Amino acid sequence: MFTGIIEGLGTITRIHQSGQGKHIAIDSEFVLDNTKIGDSIAVSGACLTAVVVAEKKFEVDVAPETLSKSVLGNAKIGDFVNLERALRFSDRLDGHLVSGHIDGMGLIKARKILSNAIIITIGAKESLGRYMIQKGSVAVDGVSLTINKCSEDSFEVSIIPHTSKLTTIGFKKVGDSVNIETDMIGKYVERFLHNNTDNPKAKEDKSGTLDMQFLAESGFL
Repeated sequence: MFTGIIEGLGTITRIHQSGQGKHIAIDSEFVLDNTKIGDSIAVSGACLTAVVVAEKKFEVDVAPETLSKSVLGNAKIGDFVNLERALRFSDRLDGHLVSGHIDGMGLIKARKILSNAIIITIGAKESLGRYMIQKGSVAVDGVSLTINKCSEDSFEVSIIPHTSKLTTIGFKKVGDSVNIETDMIGKYVERFLHNNTDNPKAKEDKSGTLDMQFLAESGFL
């Protein structure tokens, strides 16, 4: 589990094909103290397992599924990536709950400066947009961001100078692809609603059923 608060950047130094997957070596800009083989590290939002760790260097194996769903499928030597090590129970929970399981990719459609912020519009499939709400949370390349506004096929976020300086978002250009992980709470709510709608017993016994009618009657809608 992660928070979307990036610790620093890494640089891809080696990529080896491993069947349909890839083995990737990354140099971190910070010391990986207290990090050991088997620990999880989010690489531009994708949760990967460290198989080699040495001070500021680590290596990971990337499965075909992750390559197909994320920008790591087109990664090149020299590319920068955002890095975040797994959340500890003793940590403050800044950002929002991020699983490190990429839902899909988006494409940067527009980028403009507004006062001290960079406003970025990202195009995304409707299957991702359905889990986004205004002022809700989204992870873009592993960075926890607040959605300014959204439509069925795009959403807008504001990047403050601190985030721009410390993450890859600061130098992404129009036309670049980014990893997207939508808010997991929305996905769980949809699953609960879907199960109750499809379950014949739930239809017969309405007690304790979570559905749109219940949410409306309880003042949530």
